[in-house]
Amino acid sequence: MKSLLFLLLTLAGSAKPNIVFIIADDCTFRDLGCYGGQAHTPNIDKLATQGMRFTRCFQTAPMCSHTRHNIYTGLPPVLSGAYPNHTFVAPETKCVVQYLSGLGYTVAQSGKTHVSPGKVFNWKKIPGGKNPEFDKVGTFIKEQATEKKPFCLLLCSNEPHTPWNKGDASRYPADKVQLPPYFVDTPETRDGMSRYLAEITYFDSQVGQAMDLVEKNGLTDDTLFIVTSEQGSSFAFAKWTCYDNGLQTGLIARWPGKIKPGSTNPAMIQYLDILPTFIEAAGGTAPESLRGKSLLPVFAGKQDHKTHVHGIMTTKGINDGSPHYGIRSIRSGKYKLIWNLTPEVKFENACTTAPEFRSWLKLAATGHKDALAKTKRYQHRPEFELYDIVKDPLELKNLAESPDLANIQKDLHQRLQTWMTSCGDKGQPTELAAREHMTGNRRKKKAK
Repeated sequence: MKSLLFLLLTLAGSAKPNIVFIIADDCTFRDLGCYGGQAHTPNIDKLATQGMRFTRCFQTAPMCSHTRHNIYTGLPPVLSGAYPNHTFVAPETKCVVQYLSGLGYTVAQSGKTHVSPGKVFNWKKIPGGKNPEFDKVGTFIKEQATEKKPFCLLLCSNEPHTPWNKGDASRYPADKVQLPPYFVDTPETRDGMSRYLAEITYFDSQVGQAMDLVEKNGLTDDTLFIVTSEQGSSFAFAKWTCYDNGLQTGLIARWPGKIKPGSTNPAMIQYLDILPTFIEAAGGTAPESLRGKSLLPVFAGKQDHKTHVHGIMTTKGINDGSPHYGIRSIRSGKYKLIWNLTPEVKFENACTTAPEFRSWLKLAATGHKDALAKTKRYQHRPEFELYDIVKDPLELKNLAESPDLANIQKDLHQRLQTWMTSCGDKGQPTELAAREHMTGNRRKKKAK
């Protein structure tokens, strides 16, 4: 049965399925309802009953801009040049537009972009702001359905990115919300969590609108529909870090007749795999230059895909970031190794200046042991961190330098360095050159 399904998938290009891809902004996967979280997400949960929910999906970078470049180009950050935030790729780079338009697709995008240059990402832009405007999205879908043209629609939400001012926070009373064990319990943290959860529910309503538009136009059975949650929230130990709360993401895929409804898949996959999947679903062949692998076999039920996934974080040039603080990581099915390139530097970013973390620092200043321990752990880190992801999924106990795990740590470090070399990542020199890869610097160069 599985082999037959795989055959159907590999031949899917002849049917030219539509592709709808919806991505949230700054949303920790653990907070989604179908991942056991407390956010009310009825539409995402419904999609999970109709498709496949992935339990080990990862991105390569825990910030917005290079994550999106990563998805659309199929290239890891340093290799494409898009590795700091607010970044860009070289003008000769190919992305989802060039690959799919050559296969007869209209590629359209609505909502937040955060990629550059426009010459590369020259999709059909559906007018609007940082969030999809679904009346205009509906017009596009109807036009494509009427003309019977296959399309790839990228719906890019700005939620639940701060300032967390959308949705109904009264659904999540601050004194009732549950805080993860790596948070410090303060009124500011509880208030932020309440508003953040409300905004996840707002994002869920956007997912519902997209699902309704696809169904209304009679395209459900002919559409690969994917929802994912981008990097983690802007609370501590998530976005801007290489912990799983920063790099792991929720991903649900529905494709009637191709993906088993209500299935869960533990295959280790990455955002790098999305573009090759789109290309092969559309009937093309993904070039070897792309670093990901098509997920079509995984959609068919295969439960192994990759043995290791990698991560990169740089603070140079980001809002309220340390002058430089590079992080690299590698994760197997059981262990995660994090390499902090300059542990002597204080780790800072927009999280450390936000009201929630400032309340932790204020409490720590009074000698509060829990606040002292957690703020120190966040801002002052050792060179290496090693975690047993199976026993310690929240990465609370650092096992680096443990004699019993010395060979495992050595092996992971060597594998990480090999991956870095393959991407042209020189570590600290690459970190110090980050500003050269930011859009502001590119514009200055063009002006000269």
